[in-house]
Amino acid sequence: MVRVGIAGLGFMGWIHWLAYKRIPDMEVVAICETDPIKRAGDWRSIQGNFGPPGEVVDLSRVSAYDSLPAMLANPDIDLIDICLPPAMHHDVAIQSLNAGKHVLSEKPMSLWTDKCDLMVAAAQANKRQLMVAHVLPFFPEYAVARQVIAEGTYGKLLGGRFLRVISDPQWLTGFYDPNKIGGPMLDLHVHDAHLICLLFGRPKEVISRGRVKGSVAKYWNSFLTFDDPDQTVCVTSGVIDQQGRSFTHGFEIHLERATIHFELAVIDGKVEAMPLKIITASQGVIRPEMPVGDDVAGFEAELREAHRALTSGQPSKILGCELARDAIELCYRQSESIFQAQGK
Repeated sequence: MVRVGIAGLGFMGWIHWLAYKRIPDMEVVAICETDPIKRAGDWRSIQGNFGPPGEVVDLSRVSAYDSLPAMLANPDIDLIDICLPPAMHHDVAIQSLNAGKHVLSEKPMSLWTDKCDLMVAAAQANKRQLMVAHVLPFFPEYAVARQVIAEGTYGKLLGGRFLRVISDPQWLTGFYDPNKIGGPMLDLHVHDAHLICLLFGRPKEVISRGRVKGSVAKYWNSFLTFDDPDQTVCVTSGVIDQQGRSFTHGFEIHLERATIHFELAVIDGKVEAMPLKIITASQGVIRPEMPVGDDVAGFEAELREAHRALTSGQPSKILGCELARDAIELCYRQSESIFQAQGK
């Protein structure tokens, strides 16, 4: 049994709570939350852009703390699950690791690369696993794409195009603040930056052009090259000012003998999708049967991978902190290219 303490009961803390309930070998034994109403189990104020709204939950078997040091002093906790605002991730992770706990932190790993380095060092010094909860690889379309690539049926990976764009999140305070949320590069595109590093490794060259807002990139296109001259990746990501298309994401991944394609958008409140397909050189178009799940299923798969890593002692390639750190570095390389092109 892996015993978990959740730090922060906002939307992501709620989604993780629901996912843990589906995993028999993981149990939430503690929460840390400054809001006394939430500590009492009333989570009805929690709302998100997907998934079920918060409810009143039974915390009779859960220790509720109002400070991190108090929760870290609990010897019954194996894993601290950090679901706090991004600017707090590094400090809470380092405290938790120094207290002898394993850590799973929500993305982004940190808003700063030097803080990522400190987090990795703390994990190594304390011989504890530090994982970063990048859930995108566990979403059905992305998981199937990873499986197809890994099987090697259609030859080596050549490159692709990755898309992730949202409408301006006017409801989110501090979104464009580099010291709070980090803007679309670190809050939005970091999903695809992580996936690109997972599939291709660290890019050799990064060229990005786009628009900025204050001190952060707002919307951009990037061109990435790698040590293998056959591999090229294009990225489109950021924020548009029109609210009619609140979200879109997708990919086109090129293999030697096939192209994997998927795209989904939320337009005027309705989902419009081009389902996953494999366009092959000899078999026509293959439309894989996708696993059936709900909004929590990807997070459940993510947490099961964390459980596997902890109980086996074999760190997760997908959730590993070094990979998450590479994703942050890639985000900064793109931002630097954008601002340099603008002479800023």
